[in-house]
Formats: sequence, structure tokens, C-alpha cells
Amino acid sequence: MKPFSLVRRPVDERLLIKRVLAGDARAERELYEAHVDRVYRLAYRMTGDDDLAQDCTQETFIRAFDRLADFRGDAAFGTWLHTVATTVVLNMLRKVKRFRTRETDIEIADTVAAVERRANPDLKEKLAEAIDRLPDKYRMVFVMHDIEGYTHVEISTALGTKPGTSKAQLFRARAKLRDALAAFAGEWAV
Repeated sequence: MKPFSLVRRPVDERLLIKRVLAGDARAERELYEAHVDRVYRLAYRMTGDDDLAQDCTQETFIRAFDRLADFRGDAAFGTWLHTVATTVVLNMLRKVKRFRTRETDIEIADTVAAVERRANPDLKEKLAEAIDRLPDKYRMVFVMHDIEGYTHVEISTALGTKPGTSKAQLFRARAKLRDALAAFAGEWAV
């Protein structure tokens, strides 16, 4: 059990990276612990599923440590790691989408139509559903910028695009969310 007042001290990532590359398992653990929470939050917000987010987090660190020698240090280690995480999450979402599409049973179609829908769903639920329906790239930019607080430069570095692309995708994501939640506009206006 962790102590009640556990405060993480800043880590010298360059030194840790050198130690990890030299085979130091303790340094690998320190680097992992310094970044695991943020990677998991990103994965969870993108997948909306705890198990899937944990799988993505684990896969992110496996790939990152396998490719750590490729880290040049042009950007912060966290930015590079989130590039790896973004790729892992997007690939996992594609794989899950393909799997779930193939897995659907024809007999389920009868029960899906019979499910009773609530007439007035909660705005929070509708927002979560609307975010989940965004195209992967739009959702990734929206989550990274509006929820996790990344800058457009950090997002563009992580996604391998230009900051203008990130801004445009965020604009489109917000527009899609506004359209999806338009029914609530009058209800929540002050």
C-alpha cells in the first residue's frame, strides 16, 4: 500500500533513459512510474474501457522500452511517449472495431431493437456518447487538447501532423459535438 502523502519528486529523464539503455531495471521502473498515469488517462479517454486502456498502456511501455534507443531527445520524453501511446491506441481501436464487427451475431439484431431507450438522457451521457462517435483523429485531438490539456504543438508532434491540422481537427470535433448536443442547448442555457 502506498503511503498517504506520497509526492513524486521530479526525475532526470535523460539520466534514467541512459540507465535503462544500460539495463537498469530500477531506472526502467522509475521512468514507467513517472509516466504511467498520464498514458493510462489518455488511453482510457480514447477507448472508454478500463481493460482496453490498461492493455494500451502496457503495450505503449513495451513498445517504448523496445524502441528507447531510437529516442533522439528532439522533444520531451513525455511527448515522444505519447506519440507511441497515440499509435498504440489508434491501432487497438481499429483492431477492436474489426473484431466487434465480425463478432456480432445476427440473432442479437432482434434484441437491439427491443432495448428501451430513455426519453431524456443525461447530458453527461450524451456528451460521452458524442465523443465516442467522433472519428478517431478528431476524438484523439479533442481528448488531448480539451481534456488532457496538451498544446497544438504537442499534439502535432505526437500525431506526426502540423499544428494547423490539429487546430482544424479540434474545430471539426467541437462542431460535431455541438451538432450532437444541439437538443440540450436551450435546456442548459443560462
